[in-house]
Amino acid sequence: MMSAVRSINTGPELVVRRFLHAHGYRFRIHKKNLPGKPDIVLAKYRVCIFVHGCFWHHHPECRYASTPKTRCEFWNEKFSRNVARDIENVEALEVLGWRVLIIWECQLKKGQDTLDQLLQQLRSKSHAVL
Repeated sequence: MMSAVRSINTGPELVVRRFLHAHGYRFRIHKKNLPGKPDIVLAKYRVCIFVHGCFWHHHPECRYASTPKTRCEFWNEKFSRNVARDIENVEALEVLGWRVLIIWECQLKKGQDTLDQLLQQLRSKSHAVL
């Protein structure tokens, strides 16, 4: 049932939040006054982090980004809108002077490497998709 699908406080999001907190980072979540309501906002560093689900945000070339076999047209339109909205939100945040980091759900399943890369990105000044 679609109503059971969470949009905030998802498992992958909680993993990232726990990791950041354990490493001394303090943040706000789901800031409504920023484009796209980023999952994690580190205002001190001007960094917004989105933790994207591979299915819903249609992670390119990811095995978790499948399209359901029924109602294909509906799902393709939905995924297209989601991807377009993600791009608009990232661009709007960058115009406002924020660095944007995107973490994909499948990357968190691979282990500690993605979280270690996140720390490196927070300590650097570059923009990146992890």
